[in-house]
Amino acid sequence: MKDLQKCIDACFVCVADCEKCGTDCINEGNKQCALLCRDCADICALCARLCARSSQFSAEICALCVKCCEACAKECEKHAAHHDHCKKCADSCKKCADACKM
Repeated sequence: MKDLQKCIDACFVCVADCEKCGTDCINEGNKQCALLCRDCADICALCARLCARSSQFSAEICALCVKCCEACAKECEKHAAHHDHCKKCADSCKKCADACKM
């Protein structure tokens, strides 16, 4: 794995940006984006916690984190031109996916 602390830090940033984007998308009626953001936030939070304690499941959760972040970034990019929160979330998701790749 790359730098474990970089993964943890990127996950926490991603959690915050996904929560913000998800809430804004709920308010805007963008259900698909909101659902992905909520899932991504939960997986990133779990990933950060397991990595912080050097869990034996870190590699598996990191792989899932990368997959969720890539899916969330793809969805948020569809709306990034019109919504700053989607652009910020997509950027955070890409950085997190990159930081958590094995």
